[in-house]
Amino acid sequence: MTIETQPKTLPVGSKAPEFNDILATGNCKVSLKDYQGKFLIMVFYPKDQTPGCTRQLCALRDDTALFESLNTAFIGVNPDGLESHERFAKAQNYQFPILVDEGSAITRAYGALKPEGGIQRTVYIIDPQGTIVFAEQGLPEDEKLVEAIRQHVS
Repeated sequence: MTIETQPKTLPVGSKAPEFNDILATGNCKVSLKDYQGKFLIMVFYPKDQTPGCTRQLCALRDDTALFESLNTAFIGVNPDGLESHERFAKAQNYQFPILVDEGSAITRAYGALKPEGGIQRTVYIIDPQGTIVFAEQGLPEDEKLVEAIRQHVS
């Protein structure tokens, strides 16, 4: 008998779980409905200021113009506190929100919470109607994300 050690991503084609008024960098509140009409890349990452997480979010930051041309926004998600997220965003010049997922409710809803706690690095793309069109664990390259978005542009 094998024990499931990695969470499973939500299925492509399913509705993205709602989240409402979640505290984020910039001391603002963010909801899924704020992104209606746009593609949204959600990056669940383990920890602020770590090499892999920094590399992943900096790649998105560096491709902001490309993603904006595809009507796409992005957000980071992890349970670190607002102060940690603010330091991370300032140090890396992130202009996108990082959600404070206190209690890991969003991480759990999106299937990115490990059984022992902590986050399984997971990336979702949600289309303008709120449907998941891409779901992958790990560090997918931005080119792969762009291709997934282009396949769903009508």
